Amino acid sequence: MKKDTHPEYHIIDVKMTDGTVHQMKSTWGSEGDTLSLDIDPTVHPAWTGGSSRLLDAGGRVSKFKNKYAGLGF
Repeated sequence: MKKDTHPEYHIIDVKMTDGTVHQMKSTWGSEGDTLSLDIDPTVHPAWTGGSSRLLDAGGRVSKFKNKYAGLGF
């Protein structure tokens, strides 16, 4: 295997949106740096389940339902 092909793997602090700080291993930054997140699993709808509402932008959902109403959707 070639030498010096892998990045340095070290411990950094990751600051979540609620202010909590977790230590993780990463190739980002340098040893002891702090990465502040704008979006994290505690607030993002992909992890929290989000709202169960479906936004109908420009009537696209109703247009789809009308077009394929006979297929049992």
